[in-house]
Parts: sequence; structure tokens; C-alpha cells
Amino acid sequence: MTELAKQLLELTYIVIGCQFLHTAYCSYKDKTNPVRFGTSAFWTLLAITFIGGSYMPNMSIGIIVILLSLLTLFKQVRIGTLPSLDEMKANIESNRLKNKIFIPVMLMAILALVLAQMIPEFSKISISLAALFATISVLVITNSHPKSLLSENNRMTQQVSTSGIVPQLLGALGAIFTVAGVGDVISHLISGIVPSDSRFIGVLAYVLGMVLFTMIMGNAFAAFTVITAGVGVPFVFALGANPIVAGALAMTAGYCGTLLTPMAANFNALPAALMDMKDQNGVIKAQAGVALVMIVIHIFLMYFLAF
Repeated sequence: MTELAKQLLELTYIVIGCQFLHTAYCSYKDKTNPVRFGTSAFWTLLAITFIGGSYMPNMSIGIIVILLSLLTLFKQVRIGTLPSLDEMKANIESNRLKNKIFIPVMLMAILALVLAQMIPEFSKISISLAALFATISVLVITNSHPKSLLSENNRMTQQVSTSGIVPQLLGALGAIFTVAGVGDVISHLISGIVPSDSRFIGVLAYVLGMVLFTMIMGNAFAAFTVITAGVGVPFVFALGANPIVAGALAMTAGYCGTLLTPMAANFNALPAALMDMKDQNGVIKAQAGVALVMIVIHIFLMYFLAF
């Protein structure tokens, strides 16, 4: 069962890579895009990492990531001309489907959870299998032709653009920081400020450290390993805090930082791009008040529940 799950996971990556190849082809064919060659090259290189990543040397993948960064840096990746939506048809479909349009999303979440609980070996691919069933349900509910998946894949991928790979890069950066001993450096710096015997100050440093580092990294998972090693262990866990409770609250405290930073592109930049918002920071501004309140709540929850 474990081997089957591994093979299905690899197949999932290959399918994703094929999606990117299709976008690369569409970008290359779009002669209205002045940087169509760079855009096509970006999606082709990204597709290679998904399709052949398991079989390629780490150095090769690293070179591809650098090339992706250079293409983005020199503004060689741009959204091309996408087929315009028929607003009248969209309104008619909206009135016809109403809340049914949310069924595939809910189905994907529920199926992923059920599969992960019932077949633990499939936990890594539960979301992939759930997405397959959700996609089929979309076609049935909307009465759409399967061919529409190609055009919509191209539209969504190009709208998301380079922001789509930010979470993976930030996750890798967090692992690099941990190996490089950044947590030890932070611990050394904090030791000169935070009293080693103060539970409240330790909790304050842990929560705020998670918030701030998540804002910098754009990813709570990347921040968690670094801040927990540098602040959580010596200044919170060492004073008797329950590591399960404190660790869980530290992670969700990091999500408060996610609400406040454009670095969390998948949460804050993508919605602004997909909804064509005039204010690119509009999502962050709408979330800021809630985030600040939740930070304070996390401090007190960790202080009273973890000890």
C-alpha cells in the first residue's frame, strides 16, 4: 500500500508538470505577449522539475530554480492574452448553479480528510485523489466538456503566475535556515534580552517571533522550525511548557503573521490577482485588525494553557 501511494504521488507530480507544459505551449503560441519566449521558458522549466525532479541531480534542480528566479527578476514572465469571459453567460450560470458551485470544493476537503483518516498510507496523496473526484463533480454539476479543463488550467495558471511557486521556495528556505543554524543565532541574540526564568516573556518572544518570522518568510512552516529551535525550546519548553500545546499555538500564531504580509503570496497576493483588485494590499488591510487581536489572544492562550 505504501509503495502504491508513492507511485500515485509521483504520478500526481507528473500530471502537474503536464499542466505546466500546456501553459508553456499556450504562452509560446500567444504572439500578443512581448515576452512569450521567457514566459514559455518559465513554465517549461517548472514543468521539468515536477516531471523529472525525482530522477534529476539536486544540482540540476538548483540551477533550474535560479533560472526561474532570473526570468522573474528580469520581468520575462507575463500574463498573456486570455480568452475573455462572457459576462452574460457567467451571470446565467451563476443564477442556475447558485450554491451548488461550492459542492466540489467541499467534496475535495471532506474526501481528503476521510481518505487520510481511513487509509493513513494515502495521507500524502489524499488531496490529489480528492481533487480528481472534485474535478469530475465540477464537470457534472456545470455540464461542461472535459476540454474546458485545458483552457481553464491555462487561465488559472497564468493568473496565479510566479506567485504559485513562492510557498515551495519559502519552505525550502526554512529548511536551509535550520541547517545553517539560524535558530542557534536567534537563540543567542534573544538570550541577551529575554530573562531565562520568565514564562510570560518567553511566551511573548515565542509568539511574536513566530509572527514576525512568518511575515519575513511568508510561510509559518518555514518559520516554525527556526523559531521553535531558537526561542521555543530554550525559553518556553525548558520552563515546563507542554510542547504539544505550545507548539500548536506557535504554529497558529504564525498564521497571524501570514495575514499581515505580502510574502504569503498564496494567501494575500493570489486573491488580489484573481479578483483583479485595484489595491494589491487590500486583502492584508482587511485582515490586519483580526490578526492583531488574534496575536494577543495567542499570547494569553499559550501562557495559561501550556503551563
